[in-house]
Amino acid sequence: MGTRLLTEQLIRGQYPQLKYVRAHTTGRNAATLYAWNENLELSEAEAAELKKFAHNGLTSFICFRVKAYSQLREDRVPGEGRLPERIARAAVDPELGPDEVVAAMNATMVSGTVTYRRYDYCSGTLHFDVFADKAAAAEEKELARRYLSEMIPLGTRCELAYRLFG
Repeated sequence: MGTRLLTEQLIRGQYPQLKYVRAHTTGRNAATLYAWNENLELSEAEAAELKKFAHNGLTSFICFRVKAYSQLREDRVPGEGRLPERIARAAVDPELGPDEVVAAMNATMVSGTVTYRRYDYCSGTLHFDVFADKAAAAEEKELARRYLSEMIPLGTRCELAYRLFG
């Protein structure tokens, strides 16, 4: 799967002169790549080359836009934040699949069990359930959503539905 972290890793490997790289889902089958070189700029030639690489060397079903890294704030792209090692390792695994996503989430979750429910093609949203014996705090829900979003393909979104049992 073409996760954010794997995409950024592939771009850095192909273009070592790009010191700052960020990929961000902007909609169904759409993502923006933000980049700067060592001079804190993105030339038109670099942007064109990166766009060509994105369309030919990355996920073919994603419509990529390329912007200067300075546009992150204007586009209100959320900060990266630290990830648990298990989540970060899974997110850069090119063989990552739904079973591995669920396993990584379940190994990381403090309470509850995550299961994959379905993919909504129309909205580009992956739906997951979290079964728990007590209600999750807002902070825990946000962390779980952030961790999960790091392990799904660019151009898709995720939703977690919390369900109480017991």
